[in-house]
Amino acid sequence: MIMSKKSGNRIVIEDCMGVKDSENVLILTDDKKQDIGMSLYNEAKNLCKEAVLMVMEPRKVSGEEPPEVVAEAMKNFDVIICPTSTSITHTNAKINAIKAGARLASMPGITKEMFEKGAITADYGEVEALTLKFTELLTKAKTAKIIKDGHTLQMSLENRKGVPSTGIYRNPGEAGNLPSGEAYIAPVEDSANGSMIIDGSMVGVGLLKSPLYVELKDGKLVKLEGEDSDKLQILFDNDNNSTIGELGIGTNPAARLTGVILEDEKIYGTVHIAFGTNVSFGGINKANCHLDGIIIEPTLYLDDQLVMENGKVLI
Repeated sequence: MIMSKKSGNRIVIEDCMGVKDSENVLILTDDKKQDIGMSLYNEAKNLCKEAVLMVMEPRKVSGEEPPEVVAEAMKNFDVIICPTSTSITHTNAKINAIKAGARLASMPGITKEMFEKGAITADYGEVEALTLKFTELLTKAKTAKIIKDGHTLQMSLENRKGVPSTGIYRNPGEAGNLPSGEAYIAPVEDSANGSMIIDGSMVGVGLLKSPLYVELKDGKLVKLEGEDSDKLQILFDNDNNSTIGELGIGTNPAARLTGVILEDEKIYGTVHIAFGTNVSFGGINKANCHLDGIIIEPTLYLDDQLVMENGKVLI
């Protein structure tokens, strides 16, 4: 594992976003992450044509749209960096901004510690190479099967494309999370069947004291059991919220299990599944949330190829 010697702010702005002195940069943050937003703003204004800091009220849940005035502003910037307490990754505002040519980094749940150690400090050239390998495998595969502690969850990936979140977003229209390092895909929404154990962390809960048990039928969550499962009742508010939205594979060797999904879902040798919205990356499900759960040391098959065995990557 290689770690960069640059500061976290400089890695984000120079290495990951490739900000130029001719560009306009928006730092979009909220009340809970304003200190981090200010630090990024102070770094960005020394490296670009114009930097703007916007602060909004925290969204209630990941996937909730930002205010309309913010969404409109986002269309007018070359680069958008979003240190926020919940995720705007799967919002129409983000989709429309990148359609307008912006490149965007979403940093939901980012902490100051992440700028000093962990996933942001990775060598993003290494992360990019690992991510692109897995993305190609996801795109080629028609099926995926996760196995963990005697549980099996299968789903169709047919006619869906893998998406690389490499942490490097230097061209118009490119977007993803920072810190980053995952390859992910929108499974066919009605295809997931079986059961699984989520034992790392879960959006809405954080670090799990004990595993959550999930059972899916025809793509929908039909059973959720375990300590703190009562914190996830939004998943049963409607069918769209309970629909599987994502299969992801972590590809960042520097990422740690922290309870913050932004970093947890990037851990090399893990798999995550999410329920809810996936329209921003090739799916057809628009929900009121997007909640990820991390599976530690899983076994993963893409078609008949064993690509991960008990957390050991085999590609």
